[in-house]
Amino acid sequence: MDAVSYTAQWMAAARAQESEREDPLFVDPLARDLAAPRGFELIERYVGGGVLPFISIRTRFLDDAIKEIVAGSGIQQVVLIAAGMDTRAFRLDWPDGTELYEVDHAPLIAEKRRRLDALGAEPRTDRREVSADLTKEWLPALEAAGFDRGRPTLWVAEGLTFFLTEEQVGGLLRLLASASAPGSHLAFDLLGRAMLRSPFSKRFLDALAADGTPWLFGTDEPEEFLTAHGWKTTDLREPGQPGAGEGRWPYEVQPRGRRGANRLWLIRAEVVTG
Repeated sequence: MDAVSYTAQWMAAARAQESEREDPLFVDPLARDLAAPRGFELIERYVGGGVLPFISIRTRFLDDAIKEIVAGSGIQQVVLIAAGMDTRAFRLDWPDGTELYEVDHAPLIAEKRRRLDALGAEPRTDRREVSADLTKEWLPALEAAGFDRGRPTLWVAEGLTFFLTEEQVGGLLRLLASASAPGSHLAFDLLGRAMLRSPFSKRFLDALAADGTPWLFGTDEPEEFLTAHGWKTTDLREPGQPGAGEGRWPYEVQPRGRRGANRLWLIRAEVVTG
C-alpha cells in the first residue's frame, strides 16, 4: 500500500486508541482491525504537535456536524472525500433513505472492503464505494455511483486539505460548490499557517515529509478563504473550545486576534448560491 493508504491506517489507529479510553469522545469498534499493518507504528512515528488529541476532537466534531446537518436539513446525500478507513457508515445512526458515498483511490477501497467483509461488518445506511483519483476528474465516477447534482449534499473532507497546496484546496472547494445544489453543506478541517513552521510541530512535520506526505497549506483567514471559493462559514471552532473537545485539548486556546498562534480550524459551511 502507498503512503496515502498508510496515512489512512494511522487515522484508524488513532480512532482505535480513542475508542479504548474510559471516557471516549466516540467509539469505533472496527478501527483496530483497519489500522493494520502500520497504523500503530505511525502513531509512534508521528508523535507531537497535539496530533492525537486533535484527531479525536476532529472526529467527534465531524460526527456531530454530520448528525446535526443531516437531521436539520433533510439532506439524504452525503459524500466522504478521501474516506480512507472511515467507518461512519457502520457506527453512526442514519435517517432512512440516506445515501453515503465514500470516495478514495481504488486499491484502498478494495483493501477496506476486504477487511470489512472479513469482519462481517454491515453498514447502517446505503453505502456506495467510489473508486477515483482525486488528483484527476472524479465527479463523473461519483455521478456514476448515483450522485445527483440537483439534490442538496453534505460534503465531508476529514484530514485532507493539509496535504494539498493552496491552489488545490481552492480548486477542491470550487469544484464542490459547482456540484452543490442550494442548501448543500460542507464539514471539514483546515490548518493554521503558523503550524507549518512552528518548532512545536517540527519533529512531526519532518517525519511526515520524510514519508512522502508533507503538510503543505494553512491559512489564518479561513472565513475569507472559503468565501473566495464559493462557501459561507456557518461554524468555526478550534480544539478546546465548547463543542470542539473542551476539556480534552491539552493546550490553551489562543485569542483569535493573537497573530502567529498555532491553530487548527474545524469548520461547517454552506454553499453560496445566486
